[in-house]
Amino acid sequence: MSSSRPSSELRRLALSVLQPGFVGTEPPDWILRDISDGLASVVLFSRNIVSIEQVARLTARLRAENPALIVAIDEEAGDVTRIESATGSSRPGNLALGTVDDTELTEAVAADLGRQLHAAGVSLDYAPSADVNSNPDNPIIGVRSFGAGPEVVSRHTTAWIRGLQSSGVAACVKHFPGHGDVAVDSHHDLPAYGAAREEIVAQALPPFRAAVAAGVRAVMSGHLLVPAYDPDLPATLSRRILQGLLRDELGFDGLIVSDAIEMGAVTARYGIDGATAKAVAAGVDAVCVGGENAEEATVDLLVEALVTAVGTGELPEERLAEAAGRVREFADWSAGLGPAGSPGAVPVAADPVGQVAARRAVRLTGAARDALPLTAAPHVVELAPLTNLAVGNQTPWGVADPLRERLPGTTSVRVRGQELEEGTVALESCALEPAAGRPLVIVARDAARHAWMDRAVTGLTAARPDAIVVEMGLPGACGTGAARIFTHGASAASGVAAAEVLTGSAAH
Repeated sequence: MSSSRPSSELRRLALSVLQPGFVGTEPPDWILRDISDGLASVVLFSRNIVSIEQVARLTARLRAENPALIVAIDEEAGDVTRIESATGSSRPGNLALGTVDDTELTEAVAADLGRQLHAAGVSLDYAPSADVNSNPDNPIIGVRSFGAGPEVVSRHTTAWIRGLQSSGVAACVKHFPGHGDVAVDSHHDLPAYGAAREEIVAQALPPFRAAVAAGVRAVMSGHLLVPAYDPDLPATLSRRILQGLLRDELGFDGLIVSDAIEMGAVTARYGIDGATAKAVAAGVDAVCVGGENAEEATVDLLVEALVTAVGTGELPEERLAEAAGRVREFADWSAGLGPAGSPGAVPVAADPVGQVAARRAVRLTGAARDALPLTAAPHVVELAPLTNLAVGNQTPWGVADPLRERLPGTTSVRVRGQELEEGTVALESCALEPAAGRPLVIVARDAARHAWMDRAVTGLTAARPDAIVVEMGLPGACGTGAARIFTHGASAASGVAAAEVLTGSAAH
């Protein structure tokens, strides 16, 4: 150990660099105890949220223990929503905004979200995703990216940060140095981004440079191997990437946050305790202990791991103190923005800018224009993929419900790939027979990435050439003459926008 600092003070330092989640809509006793013992941050997920008013009460109770407590949330809007997980997001996600390509609109949507989060007492948002989705087979980014090119992603990353931070909530741009060109989900295993350094500099880094130039307060590391910079360690655990590239080359001097440290990409190799110690040693200032490990025992284990790593010399005490100092600076900055989380000042309704943006992102093929509006109640077939852990499988999505509101008598079925493959569901009986003599609407979500879904769309449109396909994921290759509507995301706002187009209730 580099000094004889008392163990209790060392534990306080270790506690201060963790950002744990917890279970429940009220703070558990252990979280309140840890905050009084030095825990400087918590992160909220959908399991903590019933309403904005309830979150404001929750954050006020947490801040009673420490007025400068950092309250983070993983709220991207669009497909990845926590604050509106029960209803689906009233704002479209990044791909929709990048498709419209109006930076003033992107800034307005992010500012609207920021006002809502600030009123709820949130001070740090793990967004936006600045990943350039250059690999269409990417299982984890997709519509969470503003687009497939560095220029459009840089423009909208800047606008989103400006909008969110204007509302008093810090942005945390992710997943450094770029998670867009991978084909493995880092929740489960370690993806590799095997491009040469020149390609990374040209393709993946520009949005992060733009974010630093825009004054982003935090950057989240990605759990991916980038051999051009470090052949051995994933970015979250790599000093070459966090210190050498992010701090020294890009000039970032704010808070470095890890992606959820319990993800398989790092824990499969190092364990959650080993990964935590290595992350802080590499340059992470705040370790997100997010979804699956939200309990007191995990926090205790990680504090112990950090203290032990200081004792063995694996983690220099100066590095731990530096990380704690950065967390403290961030907390002081966010506490100085005025009172976050005043339950009486919560906006009742979201600004309509989210719905306006979702409408502007809808694109139609000529065949769809000719077939619309629907004049009779349709049968809707929603083809549902398994979503990744970032999206969350409880968040409602689709077009059937908003269509039913506009065309009473609309019927619907939701079909999963496993059901088709096992033969427990047949498209003939669940899709084609109920649609006999009436319009058929097929809703897909990333059909180009799911072979079963692509087959289902192809089969249904062959049997019913007059069917209308609504693609709520990444637009793939479009069948000749097919009537298609593209929403560029599956948020609730995007579902409503599609229903409006189908029924002719929105000018388009």
